[in-house]
Amino acid sequence: MRLSDKVSIITGAGQGIGRATALKFAAEGAKVAVCDINSMAIEDTVRTILDDGGAAAGFTVDVTDKESIARMVTAVMAKWGRIDTLVNNAGIVQDAQFKKMTDEQFERVIDVNLKGVYHCTKAVVEIMLEQNSGVILNASSIVGLYGNFGQTNYAATKFGVIGMVKTWARELGRKGIRANAICPGFIETPILSSIPDKVIKMMEDKVPMGRLGKPEEIANTYAWLASDEASYINGAVIEVSGGCTI
Repeated sequence: MRLSDKVSIITGAGQGIGRATALKFAAEGAKVAVCDINSMAIEDTVRTILDDGGAAAGFTVDVTDKESIARMVTAVMAKWGRIDTLVNNAGIVQDAQFKKMTDEQFERVIDVNLKGVYHCTKAVVEIMLEQNSGVILNASSIVGLYGNFGQTNYAATKFGVIGMVKTWARELGRKGIRANAICPGFIETPILSSIPDKVIKMMEDKVPMGRLGKPEEIANTYAWLASDEASYINGAVIEVSGGCTI
């Protein structure tokens, strides 16, 4: 198994891409810290992993709250003694055209999607430095490469986490720590449940492959990047979009 005995922290792991990533990592042999703000979703993900014979523990984490992150990291170290991978997956959207966007909408998305990545990585980096090994994976988006109508706040965060990855790759690479980002395209997740069918059809039509992506397809990419098979991949920004930006 690619991730045998590696300890992995995954934020936003209660549903969607985060849940799929937690399940994939566990299936590949990782010990998974399932982190989310939704306790019921955490329990469901952990139960699924344990029922499948994997190793997991759940933690209620608000990535805007440094104390909750610190408690989780302390508990992970007490339980498993190391941290090999951090997947900064937690994120939200609060869309509005720029002229209508409120300061509260802007700041909330910045707090979760950008500052949350900073806080979580800050909480584990000393551990990885002491180990002289680690992998940091940030969830960006094709919006973080090309922007998108009505997503000033979201685009700012997804461009920002790419900048973090590029910087960390330079600063931490010689210390055995790799940092990379994934840019998903249109993915079938609960976030799309409120979108009208005709809009979904328009999204599908933009993809040369003719369909939306599956959370598992993003999870597979994360698992590869976390594995030793990707040992020379550092500072990369990988688009997983079915070619929708071509």
